[in-house]
Amino acid sequence: MLEWREWPGLTPYEDALAAMEARVAAINAGTADEAVWLLEHPPLYTAGTSARIEDLTDPTRFPVHEVRRGGQYTYHGPGQRVVYVMLDLNRRGRDVRRFVTALEDWVIATLAAFNVTGERRAGRVGVWVVRPDRPANADGSPAEDKIAAIGVKLRKWVSFHGISINVEPDLTHFSGIVPCGIRDHGVTSLVDLGLPVTMADLDTALRTTFDTVIGAAPDAATEPL
Repeated sequence: MLEWREWPGLTPYEDALAAMEARVAAINAGTADEAVWLLEHPPLYTAGTSARIEDLTDPTRFPVHEVRRGGQYTYHGPGQRVVYVMLDLNRRGRDVRRFVTALEDWVIATLAAFNVTGERRAGRVGVWVVRPDRPANADGSPAEDKIAAIGVKLRKWVSFHGISINVEPDLTHFSGIVPCGIRDHGVTSLVDLGLPVTMADLDTALRTTFDTVIGAAPDAATEPL
């Protein structure tokens, strides 16, 4: 079984982290089902295990939380859907790279529901959109912005943390960090792309595409995602 839960309002980051820790422990103990939680946080920055202090350009703007998930600095705030994914990779295949790719595929399929072409980039975890409406880069390559970030942690092969997708956050809030350590590209959102997508719209697409891309855990531990 998989539990889907939408947390109402703006959830304090510490509360979500404590709840995830407890849920992962229960999944590992065999006393709880896998879970996908849908949240919004008040404005804050998180620093993953690869975060560089020089990428925190405005350290007093919002609270900064150091977390032991992969990745660098990210922003969370109102208008951004945070998706915490607690899945048992003992049952889904113990392959971290494949799991991250599956999360990217999930985001890409979700964006496609709104006719947005999300793409992955070598060496850059997350999902990107090309911006033909903006000037090309100095090297002639098309401008592109990040629309979704991914950062996960595993404990005994159970995942937590997960994905953030920009629906309608205040994009100026990203200026206090170098998002994910990438200086050459910007960030965008569904509304910034001109799409009147609501959080409820996104949640519906996430649930539909999860079943298609990731789905229920197989009975055999050797089956892949």
